[in-house]
Amino acid sequence: MPVRVRFAPSPTGPFHIGGARSALFNWLFARHYGGALIVRIEDTDLERSTRESEENILNALRWLGLDWDEGIQVGGPNEPYRQTERLDLYRRYADTLLESGQAYRCYCTEEELAAEREELLEKGEMVRYMGRCRNLTPQARAALEAAGRKPVIRFRVPENHVIQVNDLVRGEVSFDCSGIGDFIIVKSDGIPTYNFAVVIDDHTMGISHVIRAEEHLSNTPRQILIFEALGWQIPEFAHVSLILGQDRSKMSKRHGATAIEQYQAKGYLPEALVNFLALLGWSPGGEEEVFSLEQLVEHFSLERVSKSPAVFDLDKLNWLNGHYIRTASLERITELAIPYLEEGGYISQPLTAKKYEWVKMVVALVRDYLNCLEEITDHAAIFFSDKVDIEEDEAREIMAGNQVPAVLEALKAKVTTGPALTEAGARLLLKEVGKELGVKGKEIFMPVRVALTGKTHGPDLNRIMAILGQTGVATRLEQARSYTAVLKGQA
Repeated sequence: MPVRVRFAPSPTGPFHIGGARSALFNWLFARHYGGALIVRIEDTDLERSTRESEENILNALRWLGLDWDEGIQVGGPNEPYRQTERLDLYRRYADTLLESGQAYRCYCTEEELAAEREELLEKGEMVRYMGRCRNLTPQARAALEAAGRKPVIRFRVPENHVIQVNDLVRGEVSFDCSGIGDFIIVKSDGIPTYNFAVVIDDHTMGISHVIRAEEHLSNTPRQILIFEALGWQIPEFAHVSLILGQDRSKMSKRHGATAIEQYQAKGYLPEALVNFLALLGWSPGGEEEVFSLEQLVEHFSLERVSKSPAVFDLDKLNWLNGHYIRTASLERITELAIPYLEEGGYISQPLTAKKYEWVKMVVALVRDYLNCLEEITDHAAIFFSDKVDIEEDEAREIMAGNQVPAVLEALKAKVTTGPALTEAGARLLLKEVGKELGVKGKEIFMPVRVALTGKTHGPDLNRIMAILGQTGVATRLEQARSYTAVLKGQA
């Protein structure tokens, strides 16, 4: 049987990190085995489903680089791919189950069901439907319908039946049907429930493997019962563990961003997020942690997916994203960084060719320090204002050195009378100042760094000077001279 997997999100909100991980695992499995990925939309939650959320999910999949072979916006032989557009199909199979006696109409009201639940809870028994309408006579049904009751359709769960599932991640799992109770497959408004619609879709679309989150494991016995009742081949199941926060509770908003669009907005690269998501619950079997999509496809298998929950380690994601920022082309990172600089008020579009090249120099200098691209406004701020604040105690101590005024004055004189600054030129000027004043190393570099950036640590000083240029360096050196005069009480 050819490998055919599906990703079937509900468009009821932002695309969660857990959903993205499920989509990725399905995509990797399909690509590894030369199979097909189908993307369909489970929008039978009419109150919460929106086209906006659907677009959000599909755009996020494409941003992550996860294409699909069949489904929504792509088409295929099993159209349509939205559940609300497949209601006639579900109705047909519901009728089949009704005719065979494997399903029946239930007229119980919410009040009656609530009372039944209370009674079971008081007895300490598992809450389930007790079968009040299971064997209604035609006369009883007619009376209930005459009274205006709108029925749901319930599946008739066989008694004394145990379902065995050979889960490809979790191993053998057993479910005793006596604890399930007859469950609803079609609501009173004619909309199918998740457990019914998903079975019809999986069968008609030829799904061979169902790879999804662990939270769906409890749905599996109901779905298998429907497969069996309709005489269909049951796909293989693989339930992937939950994603936990670092406190080992279920991943939620209190752990930080949970939606793909939030990470996209912060300036995480799609390849970093894909790499990170792949390692949430899957192990490549070695020490290597940096993988391209192609490498992930080559190595991925369900055998190496762990039963244990995966912990979302933001530090690891930041490390991976920093790696990809440093190794991506400078042109790409510059293009991605420009919107953040624009939003920060540092630049405005359109950029001249000369300004673009200058911005590229800034990005090249600071990208080694970035976890995500939104941080560039902090690291690049020193290049967009001549005002330098010296706030660190260590920086102030450095500026109080006896040699500092002479260093600043000598360097300013050379900068203002020399040629345009380059990295090599800056290095040469600093050496010349050292020789003329008889000072070396830190006694020159540290006060100049503080004068230009306000900090005692940071990127290469020669590159900073080249980016600031003659005017920028001279202005800051003069400002620093005034500062040192104040420190020495000479102002």
